[in-house]
Amino acid sequence: MAKNMSAQYINIEAERGNIFASDGSLLATSVPEYELHMDMLAGGIADDNVFQEKVDSLALCMSKFFGDKSRSEYARMLRDARKDGERYLLIRRKVGFQELKEIRKFPIFNMGKYKGGLIVIQQNKRILPFRSLASRTIGYKNDNAKNAAGKPVAVGLEGAYADYINGENGKRLMQRMAGNVWMPVNNDGNEVDPVEGADIISTIDVNFQDVAQAALKKQLEKTGADHGCVVLMEVATGEVKAIANYTRTKSGDYEERMNYAISESAEPGSTFKLASYMAAIDQGKIDTNTLVDAQHGEYELYNPRNGKVVLKIRDAEDPGTIISAKRAFEESSNVGAAKLIWQHYHNNPQEFTDKLYSFHLNEKDGLQIPGEGTPRIKNPSSRDWNKLQSLSQMAYGYESKLTPLQMLAFYNSVANNGTMIAPIFVSEIRRYGNTIERFQARVINEKVCSDRTLGRIRGMLEGVVQEGTGKLVIKNKLYTVAGKTGTAQIANGKGGYGDKNKHQASFCGYFPADKPKYSMIVVIHDPTIGSHLAAWVAGPVFRQIADRVYSSDLQMNQATPLQYVSNSPMPKVKTGNRKATQEVYSKLNIKPMYASTNNGVDTSNGVPYDETKYQKGAVPEVTGMGLSDALYVLGNAGYRVSAHGSGTVVKQSVTAGSVIPKGSKIIIELQ
Repeated sequence: MAKNMSAQYINIEAERGNIFASDGSLLATSVPEYELHMDMLAGGIADDNVFQEKVDSLALCMSKFFGDKSRSEYARMLRDARKDGERYLLIRRKVGFQELKEIRKFPIFNMGKYKGGLIVIQQNKRILPFRSLASRTIGYKNDNAKNAAGKPVAVGLEGAYADYINGENGKRLMQRMAGNVWMPVNNDGNEVDPVEGADIISTIDVNFQDVAQAALKKQLEKTGADHGCVVLMEVATGEVKAIANYTRTKSGDYEERMNYAISESAEPGSTFKLASYMAAIDQGKIDTNTLVDAQHGEYELYNPRNGKVVLKIRDAEDPGTIISAKRAFEESSNVGAAKLIWQHYHNNPQEFTDKLYSFHLNEKDGLQIPGEGTPRIKNPSSRDWNKLQSLSQMAYGYESKLTPLQMLAFYNSVANNGTMIAPIFVSEIRRYGNTIERFQARVINEKVCSDRTLGRIRGMLEGVVQEGTGKLVIKNKLYTVAGKTGTAQIANGKGGYGDKNKHQASFCGYFPADKPKYSMIVVIHDPTIGSHLAAWVAGPVFRQIADRVYSSDLQMNQATPLQYVSNSPMPKVKTGNRKATQEVYSKLNIKPMYASTNNGVDTSNGVPYDETKYQKGAVPEVTGMGLSDALYVLGNAGYRVSAHGSGTVVKQSVTAGSVIPKGSKIIIELQ
């Protein structure tokens, strides 16, 4: 019993695996930090003469390196500890690896492991190189908080893949010293080395993530909203390329504190009309040209028994009277949606809800990250089903609950030719650079509706942006967008919808509409400044992110390769690095023509190009370069530069190849 109380094996924390973005950028990593102690009675300094001979040199090195105490103070501390027989004297906390390498070279410490008394305790510190970028999705591990199973609380990817990331802890034999201090036993045979964790390759694109966070935060600040989220997903693969969540703090700033995109189940509002119209069209109840009386945006449902009004339905704007189902969808008419669904399903509402269930909207998507909110699509057997109201309310997005990501997955199915897939956040797991597991999106529904219905729905979603509620904000000339606005009143628990000023604004869609590559949802909760309508609240965020994504994806914004014929003017090329120019030409599908001289070269099949060559000690050739390149080249060669004009360099005052003293002035002319 005494032995067990005085010595036992203690876990050595394994180095946790890294989390990477899709392009290899490091999103989360473990940086080792070290706590340094010293055994003042170690074997190498057991002879007091050896210790006394070298202790002043050690004190001097520590004083210079740490800079917090003088040489004499360190020397006194070490001698006092030696006198007291300290076996575990604290030297320094939070020492980096490079610092440790230098400290091991200090006198006494350089005697080797255990002999010089230096005891190194490694502790791994988790850092996010991009700081707040996708921080909530990356997640964290909190050793100070325990879950029901007694394990440290972990959220996001850190929690979902903890078994891979954490690695296997090692073992070290420790002995309890006076003062209840545990000290490692100096015996290599009693140690089991830890095994570092595997690396996670996420689907996040750091550039898109940065754009998404900036656009969302800017709009939240502008509208004074309580919180909001945005998710950008690749249509064919289900890979989440960006996901941002912000909450307003007490100070009025916005921080990532909760992953609303995956956890917040709420009434979606008019974005749910996609499901309502898809159900009615696919079951042959209506078509896009079916007419409905929108009654100038005001409609009342009566109780047939007593004639009392049980539900008042209003539109944000007057859609007119007799309009087509397509127009009602484009103008987001609540009256139109409610009347169409009520007319065709009130005798058999189960038929409507069964169709919604066939879309799997009542099921979780089964995400790779924990915390997915539970969706709710009620049916006539639900305890809170109201025979007079529920069917009409559900038609335009009330009395149902979905998370933003669940709604996005449904919209993505329209862009993905009817195949509904579960969004994924991790594409691969690697250990020591080798792939041990790959992930692909799970198919939730092979075909949500017929191809005929899909064509009708796509046309309606495009119509929202071309002619409907998204026209003024989201429509643009470069690429087409398909999607739906959604403005919903926020219920206040048992208080219901009494507060008419609380709204949730959202826009969900995909782009380019003709060849969808990305789908996206933007949800902003409780805007308090300016309009509360989704087109003006959520629309600008969608547009800003989509513009940046489109501009950075050559496959989308260059539908056909650039072609040049014999009488076409060739693109202007600045003199520069050959490899860089080849890369640009390759991306633009232009065939370059490289030559040492280009006089008289036929440019009908390519772009003539001279690579700049440098001769050490001579003036470089900068003719044809832009100003920044010319300044860089001449500056590196050691010359002072005076520039006149703008454009590209057409003349330099000193001929290339001339040998003149360093520091001489060279005048360049640009036009």
